Amino acid sequence: MKEEIVIAGFGGQGVLSMGKILAYSGLMEDKEVTWMPSYGPEQRGGTANVTVILSDTRISSPVLNTYDVAVVLNQQSLDKFADKVKPGGVLIYDNYGIHTPSTRTDIRIYKIEAMEATFELKNAKAFNMIVLGALLKVKPMVSVESVLKALKKTLPERHHHLIPMNEEALRIGMSLIKE
Repeated sequence: MKEEIVIAGFGGQGVLSMGKILAYSGLMEDKEVTWMPSYGPEQRGGTANVTVILSDTRISSPVLNTYDVAVVLNQQSLDKFADKVKPGGVLIYDNYGIHTPSTRTDIRIYKIEAMEATFELKNAKAFNMIVLGALLKVKPMVSVESVLKALKKTLPERHHHLIPMNEEALRIGMSLIKE
């Protein structure tokens, strides 16, 4: 198993955190992992993306030109990464802020309504976990249990009381995927 993933959107959407949690989850399952963030000088509002590779075998390079999976959270990221998904790959996007969806027919495309789901949860900070849940439903590359352990590892202890809400957000994200 080898999954090459890019997650992209605006800074502040939890893009880098989502990649970090995915990478930690892979480590907890004894996978080979790379996590390579990329962002501009703006912390919130600028574009950000992260490349994560999870593999059962050694990873030769963290630098990729094409991806098995692209998760995009804004139009700029869709424009940049939709054509870099390998044929047969997966594109997941939140429809909030996407004006021109991809028309590719050689990949599986999933439109999710993660932003709307945060309104129902009454917690905008759960956005990235909802998206991660959708990703894991389409590509169960790590278990939800590993994600929850990774959250415990990456969140400061003062925020551990939020882990049950994050688990709920993961499950909501999984429910957004319709085959």
